Amino acid sequence: MHIHILGICGTFMGGIAAIAKQAGHKVTGCDANVYPPMSTQLEAMGIELVQGFGAEQADLNPDVYVIGNVVTRGKPLMEEILNRGLPYISGPQWLAESVLQGKWVLAVAGTHGKTTTSSMLAWILEDAGLAPGFLIGGIPENFGVSARLPGRPALDPDSVSPFFVIEADEYDTAFFDKRSKFVHYRPRTAILNNLEFDHADIFADLAAIETQFHHLVRTIPGDGRIVSNGREANLDRVLDRGCWTPVERFGADAGWQLGALHEDGGFDVLLNGEAQGTVRWALMGEHNRLNAIAAIAAARHAGVAVKDAIAALSRFANVKRRMEVKGTANGVTVYDDFAHHPTAIATTLEGLRRKVGGARILAVLEPRSNTMKLGTMKDALPGSLELADRVFCSAAGLNWNPGEALQVMGAKAQTFGDFDELIDAIVAEAKPGDHVLVMSNGGFGGIHQKLLDRLA
Repeated sequence: MHIHILGICGTFMGGIAAIAKQAGHKVTGCDANVYPPMSTQLEAMGIELVQGFGAEQADLNPDVYVIGNVVTRGKPLMEEILNRGLPYISGPQWLAESVLQGKWVLAVAGTHGKTTTSSMLAWILEDAGLAPGFLIGGIPENFGVSARLPGRPALDPDSVSPFFVIEADEYDTAFFDKRSKFVHYRPRTAILNNLEFDHADIFADLAAIETQFHHLVRTIPGDGRIVSNGREANLDRVLDRGCWTPVERFGADAGWQLGALHEDGGFDVLLNGEAQGTVRWALMGEHNRLNAIAAIAAARHAGVAVKDAIAALSRFANVKRRMEVKGTANGVTVYDDFAHHPTAIATTLEGLRRKVGGARILAVLEPRSNTMKLGTMKDALPGSLELADRVFCSAAGLNWNPGEALQVMGAKAQTFGDFDELIDAIVAEAKPGDHVLVMSNGGFGGIHQKLLDRLA
């Protein structure tokens, strides 16, 4: 089958492409913006990319067009597909019908931490020899790819693994399907990590997002399992609307808990007050420790012993673009992080501060998500950035003034409409021993390497 994917360079649609290619389909695709790491992954797989959404792509005559949610009415190719009555389907629906049917789906939902927690869970299952398939909105360093089909388990190499781990996004499915992506997946095991207001471009308020999470809960079978953050009143409210599945909670006073934090960054895992073992790793932040116990709980439902899950996490190598060190030049370390919501920004800075102690942190922010572009979270920005010593914010593409939002930070914060002036200011400020934390959910013009080149 020939599949042509519209919006192929998004992390989710790029994962769809990887899975379809592995399944033996001919895969082509198009997009307007191409940047690593997804473009690199697609090129390595030999997937042909077309720049833009030109109507002439209809002449490729694929068996079906798989439509990403970046595609809107008015795109020439989409209009041609509709006018000709050509077959099309959303990415989540294609995945559900072509890959997930009959699988034990383990879904990780939440405003924050989906990518990292999905990566942890997939790695625990992999380390246990269960050979899971997965589709993750990033590239876990333990695997080197963002998606793959289930493989052959170590204990039963003549069979195919039933397990599939998926990052379950609450964003809408497509322009013709306004349900959240995750309602298509029908998980047997679901992690509900946290729940805050986000995606202001499609949700009117927090209650609208809670309704979508309630729809997800409705799809989980009675013999399944929900692993929910016990610290989140918003999630409790979702479950109170109706729940037909056993629930295990983590992070609260009962259920799965964080034990003692060790000086080397390791931490103890408790279940109902009983010590289960110690995770030994170098990841930063309490948010990652909570992600870890959620993944351990979900893996246990799939049959992995807790002690084995703990041991696996000691070999977990994190995800690209999650506090990823891009390099050091003249004593200045440059990091790349996907943080784009005030809560994620604050959590990321907290983790880095714990790591570097009193060293200076220069925070570089591109408010690029749809919610941030709308200015919905602008009042929360100063508080989220308070652990940084200096703040450099891009004002490009915004319909609000970040300088006004950050003026309460005084001389500590600067905003720039010009990309080159932004780089000039960061390079002029940076000193040996500093840590430059770049936060964006896009390519940010390749700023990381440009900073390293200039600093060198």
